Amino acid sequence: MRILFQGDSITDCLRSSYDSGTFVGSGYPCLIQADLCLNRTDIEVLNCGISGNRVTNLLARWKKDCINLHPDVISILIGVNDVWHELSQQEGVDAELFEETYRVLLRYTQRTLPEAKLILLGAFLTHGTATDGTQWDGFYKEVALRNAITRRLAAEFGVEFLDLQKLFDEACEMLPPEHWTQDGVHPTAAGHRLIANAWEKKMQPTLADAEKR
Repeated sequence: MRILFQGDSITDCLRSSYDSGTFVGSGYPCLIQADLCLNRTDIEVLNCGISGNRVTNLLARWKKDCINLHPDVISILIGVNDVWHELSQQEGVDAELFEETYRVLLRYTQRTLPEAKLILLGAFLTHGTATDGTQWDGFYKEVALRNAITRRLAAEFGVEFLDLQKLFDEACEMLPPEHWTQDGVHPTAAGHRLIANAWEKKMQPTLADAEKR
């Protein structure tokens, strides 16, 4: 079973400096790889996340970095840069284009890899140095909108959805935001473990079915 992780810097987490999908970086894909492969030799984990990516970047490289790899499981986390890049550089992806592009990507994937299992992770924010200030309300609102769009697309295409905003909101009720993210966007080690645990729980039935085969 080949598992492919796709997304932006949260997924990349230093792996792209090695220019190989076989080095999975130091974030949640690495933790998932360690957990799943500890006592199994039939699982291969790839990470093709690229720092700074928006959904339009994903679509542009999808043939090379997904379809050609023939993964059995595809995990996608995208959306925060579609908002953040608009706030900082005026080159974001608005909500309508985000949804249209993501829908094309999912339709293409299911047409070319009909047996692949997909899990879509919703974009998230916490309070932090990159998110606080006068832009917080708008930043959070727009990221929450991308999260809602991702949830809607998961239902439309019949694939799994993991609500990371809900996950981090609940975690921040227990411990302060800086415990979970470095800056409001990029997870700490604890934040990556939070994502990894939730991902493994959500995908356990899929992984168990693959093991039986």
